[in-house]
Formats: sequence, structure tokens, C-alpha cells
Amino acid sequence: MLRFVVRRLIQVIPTLLLLSILVFAWLRSLPGGPAGALLGDKATPEKIAELNHILGLDQPIWSQYLRFLGRAVTGNFGSSLITGDSVLAEIGRALPATLELSIAAMVIAVGLGVPLGYLAATQRGRALDSATIVATLIGVAVPVFFLGYLLKALFAVKLGWLPPSGRESIGLDATRVTGLAVLDGLLTREFDASEDAFRHLILPAVVLGTIPLAVIVRITRASVLDVLGADFIRTARAKGLAPHTVRGRHVLRNALLPVSTTIGLQTGLLLGGAVLTEKVFVWGGLGTLLADGITRHDYPRLQALLLLGALVYVVVNLLVDVSYAIIDPRVRLS
Repeated sequence: MLRFVVRRLIQVIPTLLLLSILVFAWLRSLPGGPAGALLGDKATPEKIAELNHILGLDQPIWSQYLRFLGRAVTGNFGSSLITGDSVLAEIGRALPATLELSIAAMVIAVGLGVPLGYLAATQRGRALDSATIVATLIGVAVPVFFLGYLLKALFAVKLGWLPPSGRESIGLDATRVTGLAVLDGLLTREFDASEDAFRHLILPAVVLGTIPLAVIVRITRASVLDVLGADFIRTARAKGLAPHTVRGRHVLRNALLPVSTTIGLQTGLLLGGAVLTEKVFVWGGLGTLLADGITRHDYPRLQALLLLGALVYVVVNLLVDVSYAIIDPRVRLS
């Protein structure tokens, strides 16, 4: 297992290096450039050339990239062109919000998706299976922002059960330890703050988790159906094994490989959905930073966020590979 993990870690390095080159080259190819974005309406060819010289943007592209890579390795992504703050500090302030939202969304998606997919497969052709297929199609088809506004209108405005936006109520001065509002309230025994944060978390987590939930249900259902029709399942039943043994040791274990892949991919894609979800619910996480960076051409912020997203995606896929090796030891030989 250790050799398997080391091999995968070695493969991650060239992947991240290639991604950094692509991100760097793409941002440098955008019209206007950092100098034009920073100067705004005051941009003239002379001022742009002067600022490019100050920022080192008039140097060869390979020299700029090596300087950028050297800073990135040490965690120095420069300062935001808009706020002037350190990009790393901005990410540090926004990361807990997105992390809390993503964890909650994936708990909903995995906690409901795997059991529902399994039940739908075991009830193939019946009412539960048909209802699950229809519900998952709707879940994938409905845009995130539309679902967000719809749930806000129903549960926040009309029924008044949940708050419409933000991470906590106005005037609530809760103690922050980890930045995860619900967890911080539990750690500091400020249970009212934890409950308030949890109520704010419900709607955005449901909205963000809807598409991963639908995808996980469908993949789980398809995977379980494939395993149920396999010869070794019929053999296990013919041997007289107990139904719970067949389900747990043979069906679920063999069906989890494609499901774990799907979970990993959906986790890596959460940042894209978080942009819209955070805008709708005024969440103030990485998605908000990314959207503002794109709108205002904040290149240092965009570079850091895109590389962070790529790093998360690569790490999640590494964890998926490790889960493969745990679920099926034969994978370790590949």
C-alpha cells in the first residue's frame, strides 16, 4: 500500500506542474492584462508600459513563469490588484466558509445518494425506482441559481423557517476557532451560535448538494445493477449465504469502485457550483472571491484560486485512487 501511495504522489507532481503552466499561460493571454485591469479608465499605452516594467511583465514569459512558480511554491501569490491585500490572506479568510459548505453538501449527497441508489437498484422497475430516476433527472436539469432562489422564496420568505442568506444572524458575535461556524459553536459551547449557523447552512448546502446527489444516485443504481447480475452473486446466493452478507461483502463492496470515482469527481467540481450558490446566498467564500476576481480582472487572485482548485481536484483523485486500493487490493498492483 505504501509503494502504491508513493507512486501516485510522484505522478501528482508533473500534473500540478502542467496545470500551473496552463493557468499561467491562459491568464497572460487574456486581453488587457494585469496593468490594464489595475489602471482601469486611466490606462494609456505609456502608463501600461510603465506599470508592466514595474511589475516585471515586460520580461520574457519563461522568466515570469519561473518567478511565479518560485513564489507559488513558498505560498506567495502576490497581492490582489483590487484590495491590495495578500491573496493568500484573502483565501485564508474565505476558505472556511466554502469548506463548511462543501462538506455539508457532500454529506447530503453521499449520505442520501448511496442508500437511495442501492434501494432503487433492488426495487428495479417498481414505483421507488421510477420515482428516483425522475427525481435525479430533475436534480441534474434544474440550474443551481434557479433552485437557490426557489428554495429561498419558499422556505425563507413564504414560510419563514430558515434565514435567506449569510452565515450567521446580524449582531451575533460568535467566537471563531476553526472558521467553520457550526463546529466553532460546538467547540466553544456557544450552542445558540452553532444552531444559528446550522440553520443558515441548510439551504445553500441542499442547493449545492443537489447535482452531486443526483449523479451519485444514478451511478450507484447502475453499479449495483451490474453487480447484482454478476455470476459470483448468484454463486454466493446458491451457497446459502445470508442476504446481509451478500449485500455487504459482495454487492456493495464491488459496486463502490465507480461510486467512489463519482464522489471524487463531484467533490472536485464543487467550487464551480459554489460560485453560483455563494452568490445567491451571500455566503462569502472562495466562490465569491473567484466571481469577483473574474469580474474585476484580478489576475493574482485568479491564479491562486485556479491553482488551488486544481490542487484540490488532484488531491481528491489521489484519495480516490487510495480508496480503490482499500476496496479492491488488486488495484495496488497496477
